[in-house]
Amino acid sequence: MRTSRIGIREKIGYGLGDTASNIVFQVVINFLLVFYTDVFGISAAAAGTLLLVVRIFDGITDPLVGGMADRTRSRWGRYRPYLLLMALPYAGLAVLAFTTPDLGENGKLVYAYITYTLLMTVYTAINIPYSALGGVITEDTTERASIQSYRFAMAMVGGALVSALTLPLVNLLGQGDKAFGYQMAMAVMAAIAALCFFICFWSTRERVAPEMATEPKGSIAKNFAADFFNLFRNSQWAVIAIATFFLLVLVAMRGAVTPFYVTYYFQSENLVSLFVTLPMLAGVAGAVSTNFLTKRFCKVRLFNWSMIGVILTHAVLLPLGRDQVYLALALAMAANFVHMIAIPLIFSMVPDTVDWFARKGHPKKMAMAYSGHLMALKLGLAFGGACAGWLLGYFDYVPNAEQSERTLDGIVLIYAAGPVVCTLITMAVFRYYRLTNTFLTTGAGEDEQSAAEATAAVNAASH
Repeated sequence: MRTSRIGIREKIGYGLGDTASNIVFQVVINFLLVFYTDVFGISAAAAGTLLLVVRIFDGITDPLVGGMADRTRSRWGRYRPYLLLMALPYAGLAVLAFTTPDLGENGKLVYAYITYTLLMTVYTAINIPYSALGGVITEDTTERASIQSYRFAMAMVGGALVSALTLPLVNLLGQGDKAFGYQMAMAVMAAIAALCFFICFWSTRERVAPEMATEPKGSIAKNFAADFFNLFRNSQWAVIAIATFFLLVLVAMRGAVTPFYVTYYFQSENLVSLFVTLPMLAGVAGAVSTNFLTKRFCKVRLFNWSMIGVILTHAVLLPLGRDQVYLALALAMAANFVHMIAIPLIFSMVPDTVDWFARKGHPKKMAMAYSGHLMALKLGLAFGGACAGWLLGYFDYVPNAEQSERTLDGIVLIYAAGPVVCTLITMAVFRYYRLTNTFLTTGAGEDEQSAAEATAAVNAASH
């Protein structure tokens, strides 16, 4: 394993790419459902179904983009050109997704499907190459973890920017017209996102040269499909993908229901921005701490510790009374702190699984590995967002009205109990991940029986 020190300037520049990604990611997670129900004018159940359907379609495009990116050759590298080419379409579609047309209910629903689908397609086209870029800046596993810690610290900066500015900008620019306010607020933030992508492009370099393998005979689509299905032969990658799915179900459910939790359970609509912003800032601290903790502790052990922290902080939220809003805020900050220790770790493990699989004689397909990983991530987001909408409907949520006790109890369960269940499943799956720091450094101690167990666990989880 070759080692190479990467400068802080380049790590920050790389991280700005996820600042840009997270501006849209977090506004979708935290505000899209409430925008669709309370401003755009479609039902919670219809919005939940929309979030699921679009994310499933989005999953189809992931391996296509991954296959294209792995085969791209340019003077800028394989993955960096996509940052330059897709930044402006990404920004423009973000604005269109938060635009409310003067249409009937059916027309609005069609418009929402089209604009959200296009936004997620362009998000895929820029985010998969961006993610793969993190695996070719260096081959050093410790530096990879450090790069990812900077990435997610900067991602949380983008999330904090969104959470702090969205509702104030909606009120300031809309002047009482929330539909126009959301459109203009998104225009401001999308412009910032495009600028961040441009800076990321100019700040980074691809140091790991692509393999000069001969493309197998056959159609490009067939080769893409072969690369994609080959991922599932990599048991360690599959464990990471399944764990990521459940972690993002957690993120989507909690994020989507946060405005409802604060507005209706605590009757403190004025604190919604605070409930999103301060946990984001705590997440910055968590991601930054990963950079230091990985120098002392094994990534696998650190990941498991963070999962225990996520369970404990959410479990304590369940019995809180409706007058304990600031204690809930403190617990939400603690939960996001420990959660954001884990996220850079799991992203840094993706290239580790690619390297492990390459030792077994398989070609390195970094973008395809990240495309599959991001597909799992997006499916988790889809399922989590859809569950939030469906469960709100199940618990009889009524927009812009006083909620029943049944509805309030349901909102608390989605916000606090849902993450506990998701984290327990994640820990159960992660027991089969074997690529500890010792193994990655020495290559010794591989247990084929453990690999077989991991494959069995993946097969069981998929059923």
